[in-house]
Amino acid sequence: MIPIDLSGKVALVTGVGDNESFAWFIAKALNAAGAKIVLASHPRMVGIVETFLSRDMDKESRTLSTGGELKVEKVFAMDANFDTMADVDEKTRGDKRWNKYPIFAIKEVVEAVGQEFSGIDIVIHSMAFSRDILKPQIETSRSAYLEALGISAFSYTSLLRYARPFMVSRGGGSAVGLTYIGGSRVIPHYGGGMSTAKAALQLEAGHLAWSLGEDNIRVNLISAGPYLSRAMKAIKPGEAHKMVEYAASRSPLRRAITPEEVADTTAFLCSPLASGITGHTLYVDAGYNVMGG
Repeated sequence: MIPIDLSGKVALVTGVGDNESFAWFIAKALNAAGAKIVLASHPRMVGIVETFLSRDMDKESRTLSTGGELKVEKVFAMDANFDTMADVDEKTRGDKRWNKYPIFAIKEVVEAVGQEFSGIDIVIHSMAFSRDILKPQIETSRSAYLEALGISAFSYTSLLRYARPFMVSRGGGSAVGLTYIGGSRVIPHYGGGMSTAKAALQLEAGHLAWSLGEDNIRVNLISAGPYLSRAMKAIKPGEAHKMVEYAASRSPLRRAITPEEVADTTAFLCSPLASGITGHTLYVDAGYNVMGG
């Protein structure tokens, strides 16, 4: 057996909003492998995440595959809509859900993590949003389209731009982002610029891999199959399960994926076992991507 040992590594996991998301399971897998976990969640979600991390009724969801319980060093508030605090608009500055945190833009949060934990080894990008996601492309507004691109795609560049010096100081590192087959195919109920954002993210990861390769920083993506997370169920109530069932029935493995499979693959990509892999989109979808429909 070849073990995955991430002992001593500092992992910044973004986008955790509850205890059912891919990001939550990724944090658990990295923690089980020995990594220190720092979370960056949207300002409106920090309190919810902290509840899941402490509430007795959620203890089972914190259990690691190796035994023991998920330990998170700290939860930061971070809004991927803003690269720096100087970019924050007056409306957001006046909102008590945001202004109760001294910092919540990408630059300041990443720098705070890097300084407090003496560097960063792993960056997980699990952030995506479109307010028009249920609208077809023809009805998508320009503002929603550009917002989706900024939050869902460019934020990966922004994260790594500011994490770069802290990863270099540790001799390099690994970044893994989450994408979806909607970035290369038309998926109903995945509009509002989200498909375009995922397509951009996929090409962006290749550019980032080239830019950061000289620093021994590897940049990859996982294209996960449909999974009934809280977020997915909220997108199209009553329809999400149909998307999962459709993909499962047409996948070579004839089943849906589990979040643990995505998390374990992420741990692999962040480990020395994947030292030669960068700029790659790895499908964890029970093989659905190879099918014609």
